[in-house]
Amino acid sequence: MDKNTKLQKAADEHGLSLWKDAWKRLLKNKMAVFSLVVLGLMILACFGAPFISSYDYSQIDYKAFKQAPSSEHIFGTDPTGRDTFTRVLYGGQVSIKIAILCTLISLSIGITYGATAAYAGGRIDNLMMRFVDVMYSLPYMFLVIILMVVFGKNEYILFMAIGAVSWLTMARIVRGQILSLKAKEFIEAARSYGASHATIIFKHLVPNALGTVIVYTTITIPRVILVESFLSFLGLGIQEPNPSWGKLCVDGASVMETAPWLIIFPGLALSITLFCMNFLGDGLRDALDPKMK
Repeated sequence: MDKNTKLQKAADEHGLSLWKDAWKRLLKNKMAVFSLVVLGLMILACFGAPFISSYDYSQIDYKAFKQAPSSEHIFGTDPTGRDTFTRVLYGGQVSIKIAILCTLISLSIGITYGATAAYAGGRIDNLMMRFVDVMYSLPYMFLVIILMVVFGKNEYILFMAIGAVSWLTMARIVRGQILSLKAKEFIEAARSYGASHATIIFKHLVPNALGTVIVYTTITIPRVILVESFLSFLGLGIQEPNPSWGKLCVDGASVMETAPWLIIFPGLALSITLFCMNFLGDGLRDALDPKMK
């Protein structure tokens, strides 16, 4: 092994040490690891629904009208005879997809906007952040409802509506991180080598702020699920016959006196997912916090 190869290997190991160290610290957090395992099993179960359940989530069967949990229907059935266990699994698919896609949209807008504002600085930064302040002053849910009413009750419109107005906090967080990084020596070195502004922002600054971004992502995902649940309560969320955890909870609430299982099981699935995301976020925050080292 020549000298250059050894130096490159040492550099690679040094570059990965922070993430390796964070991963080791995360593994020591039993609650975070347990939450990660539960989330993994939950996702596998939801997206493996066709292999787990033999029922069709939209198939109406009036012979099985509002049956209590049994060996045939372990989560019971709804007022139209549809298997609740199957609908909880398929509802999990929809809720998880909404959470992930809306979060990705939020991250894409927030990271780009916040990093650009911080890197530009001066009047551009002030102008861009004043726009964020104005958007903050408007009711968040009100904007989502307006977008849903104007553009229609569609699953993809729901993704865009929630994602398009949930990037404001991410923009502020990324801006704060970039402001503390852009004066570092490695940024000055990148400028001296003639790197473009886009390269400096997305290749040098943003990757060094990923720790905070990852932690905030685990907070954004459960918040998006709750927003979808509230929209379903208002009748603006996922439409029939497609289920989501929020919609199942809303439907179950209307018959909870006579069929409590219709709100208990989707509510448990939703609660477990939200708790696990919060515990995982706490674990990631502790693992990625440089002050912990």
